[in-house]
Amino acid sequence: MAFEYTIKYISENFYDSQVHKAVWQFIIIPETNDSQELIKMDIIASINSKIEKSINGFGFQAIRVYSEKSFENFKVEAHFKVIKQEINPFGFLPSESIEDDYEIVESLGFKADYESYLTNTSLTRLSKKYLKLYLFDKGKSIMDNLIDLNTWVYNYIHFKTAVTDVKTLLDDIIVNRQGVCQDFSHLFIALARLNKIPTRYVSGYLHQGDGFFGDSQMHAWVEAYIPNIGWIGFDPTNNLLANHNHIKVSHGKDYNDCPPLKGIIYSPGSNETKHSVEVTYQQ
Repeated sequence: MAFEYTIKYISENFYDSQVHKAVWQFIIIPETNDSQELIKMDIIASINSKIEKSINGFGFQAIRVYSEKSFENFKVEAHFKVIKQEINPFGFLPSESIEDDYEIVESLGFKADYESYLTNTSLTRLSKKYLKLYLFDKGKSIMDNLIDLNTWVYNYIHFKTAVTDVKTLLDDIIVNRQGVCQDFSHLFIALARLNKIPTRYVSGYLHQGDGFFGDSQMHAWVEAYIPNIGWIGFDPTNNLLANHNHIKVSHGKDYNDCPPLKGIIYSPGSNETKHSVEVTYQQ
């Protein structure tokens, strides 16, 4: 079954003083992959600015917006249409040998191939006292362990907005046990990597009509690499595997590799940014 999604993304920026020059990068374009296809895209900026497409360091589309004229408020509105196929996350043959899979993840070649997604970053690093917070059961398959980890993170953190930001470290999340989708994802990534499973941070859109938790902006989940299976998506915020409700935009080692918006502003004073995302679909 296929679903046609309509996505409306709005970013509004308000500045205390006149901005004389600015450049923004938006990573908000849904990618085209095996399960989804971007079929339409419209992007509008509120001021007379230059809009260019580029490719970021991980190979995903980005939008760069430049303004050479002074302004105080700025708005970008983007509309996307995506065809998404229904996903069966269990549509693979089970491993013939659990022991062989664990031998693969311990091998030097495997570690070299997936080094980028095995090395923890400042946002996915745990203190020494938490290194045994979650250990895999080697009597279970890697897939089953990751499903259990997904549930464990879901139960450990309580979804609550406005208590963390994009710079919050995992030690604080573990102590306070509150956060949003990026915090759930960073904790899952850290614990999966400690158990030697390559895992990457995914940014995208979530259709919340089925009662899922998610940010009013972009959603975050993870993808873990399982030998002989490939990359599988897990959404620890909602304790489910990524399916047709998850529309991928990009991935990276952590949030810092694929933020929806970052910019350079030439202006004194502070600013306020508001985002909104609306996702609807029809079969």
